[in-house]
Amino acid sequence: MSYKDLHTFIKELNDTGELVRIDAEVSSELEITEITDRVSKAHGPALLFEHVKGSKYPVLMNSMGSFKRMSMGLGVKDFDEIGNLISQYLDMSNYLSIRKLVKSAPRFLRMINIFPRKSKFRGKCQEVIEREVDLSTLPILKCWPEDAGKFVTLPLVFTKDRITKQQNVGMYRLQILDKTSTGMHWHKHKDGSEIYKGYKENDQKMPVSVAIGCDPAIIYASTAPLPKMIDEMMLAGWLRKSRVKLVKCITNDIYVPDNAEFVLEGYVDPKEELVLEGPFGDHTGYYSLADYYPRFHVTCITHRKDAIYPATVVGKPPMEDCYMAKATERIFLPMLKMIIPELVDMNLPLEGVFHNCAIVSIKAKFPGCAYKTMNSIWGMGQMMYTKLIVVVDDTVDVQKLSAVRDAVLSNVNGASDLFIANGPLDALDHSSNQALFGSRLGIDATKKQGRENNSLDNGDVTNSYHILTVRKEKAFHGRDILKEYMASHPDKFIIAVDDGVDTRNLSTVMWKVFNNIDAKRDLVIDKSKVGIDATKKWKEEGLTRDWPNDITMTDEIKHLVDERWSEYGIKNH
Repeated sequence: MSYKDLHTFIKELNDTGELVRIDAEVSSELEITEITDRVSKAHGPALLFEHVKGSKYPVLMNSMGSFKRMSMGLGVKDFDEIGNLISQYLDMSNYLSIRKLVKSAPRFLRMINIFPRKSKFRGKCQEVIEREVDLSTLPILKCWPEDAGKFVTLPLVFTKDRITKQQNVGMYRLQILDKTSTGMHWHKHKDGSEIYKGYKENDQKMPVSVAIGCDPAIIYASTAPLPKMIDEMMLAGWLRKSRVKLVKCITNDIYVPDNAEFVLEGYVDPKEELVLEGPFGDHTGYYSLADYYPRFHVTCITHRKDAIYPATVVGKPPMEDCYMAKATERIFLPMLKMIIPELVDMNLPLEGVFHNCAIVSIKAKFPGCAYKTMNSIWGMGQMMYTKLIVVVDDTVDVQKLSAVRDAVLSNVNGASDLFIANGPLDALDHSSNQALFGSRLGIDATKKQGRENNSLDNGDVTNSYHILTVRKEKAFHGRDILKEYMASHPDKFIIAVDDGVDTRNLSTVMWKVFNNIDAKRDLVIDKSKVGIDATKKWKEEGLTRDWPNDITMTDEIKHLVDERWSEYGIKNH
């Protein structure tokens, strides 16, 4: 089923045992984060905090923080249901006869829902209009100890192109600066930033409205990697099987979803100086560093009478945003397969936090097919940020990481099966020597034509891996330790991580690898052996910026939550 608003989704979560209502009064500063993080890591339920200090609004957390709830939010049993339907749209054989066209009629009729409808009347989200703006009345979270302040973490930022008047929506965090303004954290590569550039070049104020708390399909659509010319509300309407109703804002010409819980209306003035925004505990599991971004002036707040404030917490995976990424993986796979015919399946592992790793299987029809696949992936939209692509044969189940591991250990022969390419990186990537640009690694783990023994066990190298811990005392210490180990041990792959990393937890080790390496700088290759330096890097190793801290909670808050845990009523979940 689809949901007309956030309230109906909450009711469904409650009715299916997927929601815990927490009656105890809690703080939006760190306490909600610590509770939610524990529940998320334990694959627990959605949480509705009904009493938050300093605010009259309840806070909803972790509402899409599982495969089941994310699928429920999109109205399906699993994500592949959507991907399979898209495959049918893209299959041209379905349109080659009258009989097949008639059979396709239900799919065509569903397309009617892609067109948003604009209402002439005020919407549900405008039941209350507050022209005297005070953002402190909202239960906005301070998520992590080193965050620069409170952040709106689940905002749908609506903007309008200055020339075409086409609207765009993206999810860009908002740091609260004062009672009437926030930072606007749109990255250089994002559509919002490009639209802003058009207003800046013409010295015009840019209207912006932020919707908070729509139904799950609308929330998801705002994160989807769509081409700029496609309105995200079209995808939302198709997903929810009903057209998105939009209403005009009170103080600007932006249209927002009628079913939003809150709307922040205002503008960005490109003539103003940029403001320092951040740091912020981000979805990479590290703090993103402070940088300068535009100021968003809030001129009006509208909301429902019974408004609920939804938020999310990001950090070391797995967390709620990981399931949005997995939905994207399955929904957009058919389109990737249409462009890359050899592609069979794809896995974006949770430890890769969106852009850091993609594992793909292919039908390797010709020599170099894996490299053709890598370059194709790096050439498509937001996939250009992917730091590591592992390519395996179609006989390998990419959803089983143990099978992928075995393919890599058996089929990779040192430098001959590694491909390093320079290119753009995500703004949140901290490992490259310079911001926004670095090297990406492709690993060809397919069986090679003409190679008699893909495993290449020659008595000197074994198909095994080893993880080293390094107490770093000097620049390039990780590389030095790797070289020493590789000279006297037969393991094919060796990974170096900082001391303090639990090497028994492979999920944590791979998270460090995906986040901390720049391929050109951090690989040590000795014939068939490959060393990977996943330690924290120093300025002396080439960095031109600070290395961010891992996200951790304070002992004080951990102790507080330990003491209060029975009050929350989550113990049986």
